[in-house]
Amino acid sequence: MDFKDQIRQLSARIPKIKGSIQTEEATKNALILPFIQALGYDVFDPTEVVPELDCDLVKKKGEKIDYAIRRDGETVMLVECKHCGQNLSLHETQLQRYFVASKAKFGVLTNGVEYRFYTDLVKPNIMDDAPFLSVDMENLRDGQIEELKKFHKSYFDLDTIISTASELKYMSELKSVIREEFLSPSEDLVRMFARRVYDGTVTQKVLGQFTGFVKKSMSGYINDVIADRLDLASSMADGGGAADAPPADPVSDAPQDGGDGPEPAVVTTEEELEGFYIVKSILHGVIAPERVFYRDRQNYFNILVDDNIKKTVCRLYFNNPGHWKVGIVTGAREEERVAIDGLDGLWGLSDRLRESAARFVGE
Repeated sequence: MDFKDQIRQLSARIPKIKGSIQTEEATKNALILPFIQALGYDVFDPTEVVPELDCDLVKKKGEKIDYAIRRDGETVMLVECKHCGQNLSLHETQLQRYFVASKAKFGVLTNGVEYRFYTDLVKPNIMDDAPFLSVDMENLRDGQIEELKKFHKSYFDLDTIISTASELKYMSELKSVIREEFLSPSEDLVRMFARRVYDGTVTQKVLGQFTGFVKKSMSGYINDVIADRLDLASSMADGGGAADAPPADPVSDAPQDGGDGPEPAVVTTEEELEGFYIVKSILHGVIAPERVFYRDRQNYFNILVDDNIKKTVCRLYFNNPGHWKVGIVTGAREEERVAIDGLDGLWGLSDRLRESAARFVGE
């Protein structure tokens, strides 16, 4: 059983047993130790997993971390455990104290259902206030499994994790800011938009008026995007040919819908976007980044040059979890599909992806 299957199995198990877990110790045994085992560590080997490691900075209180994970004799990760029903936000300062007292680079706070991963991106040896990765095992996504895989004993590489931790942290924080702005636009955001469209002085009264305008406009824009996608999908299913619809697929003549009814709206997933950015990085040096685009379809995700469907580099077939494939386009009607085990598999196709993109260098 591979890592993804193990994690999925743990995820499916949680709702069945969570209600029967009464104590923190039971949470460790039923949920957290199996998770550590899934990461490839032997929970019965004290050279790999150390229970109750001393993390008392002043050597007076006898404070101990629940588990310390070690590699090559060095502590690399601390795991602080709580009962599966507890709110983790109430215990972050406790983990911060342990982090300072150890040489670990990562701290994990968990109740067996949610896992929060921390490091010291802001100040060396001082644990950040916000986690760079949060995983809810009951609402697990493939992209999160790929991030968890980096902590597996077989794949663990400190530099690789640190290089992505900063991006994950700030993307998570930006998503929170964007969500808050959509729900309740800040004065700074309202003022910025008002100055772009309002000719007079932006007084407090004007700001009050524009707060409602901005909120409605942002919601309206999102609704328009969704409506446009629905209209496009509907017109394609009905055999229509809107002027701005994507041109016919040059690689395959197969229809995009699966029947006579309207085609569901195309949904671009987080994993597809992450795949796009990985491919874009791979193509750097062959094709200028500003020439790399994507177009999502119902059955696959196109990555192309110059936003031209005739310049398709590859297709990501990510709709079937656990059975991902990459279609590498080598000619006008030639595509070879290669199975990959998660997003990291894209890096293994670097040479072939660059070769596909190189066809369009001089165009």
